[in-house]
Amino acid sequence: MNLKKIKRAIISVSNKSNLNFILPIFKKFNIEILSSGGSYKKIRSMNYNCKRISDYTGFSEILEGRVKTLHPKIHAGILNIRQNKNHKKDIKKYNIPNIDLVIVDLYPFEQKLEKKIKFKKLIEYIDIGGATLIRAAAKNYEDVTVISATSDYSRLIHELKNNNGATSIKFRELMSAKAFSITAYYDSIISNWLNEKLNIKFP
Repeated sequence: MNLKKIKRAIISVSNKSNLNFILPIFKKFNIEILSSGGSYKKIRSMNYNCKRISDYTGFSEILEGRVKTLHPKIHAGILNIRQNKNHKKDIKKYNIPNIDLVIVDLYPFEQKLEKKIKFKKLIEYIDIGGATLIRAAAKNYEDVTVISATSDYSRLIHELKNNNGATSIKFRELMSAKAFSITAYYDSIISNWLNEKLNIKFP
């Protein structure tokens, strides 16, 4: 089954309404949680342990939140191939812990687009850090689990319970495929919006 134990997770979500479903399973299996912004505040308000990403990386959030998770300690922790000797050397050299699970949903660009808000405000709903986290975790699905939709929380809980805090390769691969579909759709919405604005028509 190629099971991978979940020891550390990033949670960064726009829709925080269903966090109460997954946090108890994190506590049960002693999974360390990293988070930032509103997600961090929400998790702490529910009395769960959580480490702020800026404290974890030693680098504060900047540019009014545009840069929060774009840091080598985060992405090397996700992208390193656990059995690769050269990757192991780099991880050891820079003292970078593995990140085994990424739970991210993207800024609600499409919903804001439908409300026809002004360009300068709408462009702030183009997710950069979240999309990067999702793609990094999805690329490295051999070692990392990605959850990119709240509808998959129940499947994650089932997976962790059945595998004693671990996930199977079959589950990770399925979630990876779904994650890339989500980011592809998300990018297509943004692309279509800009093309329409500029009156560009691609075949």
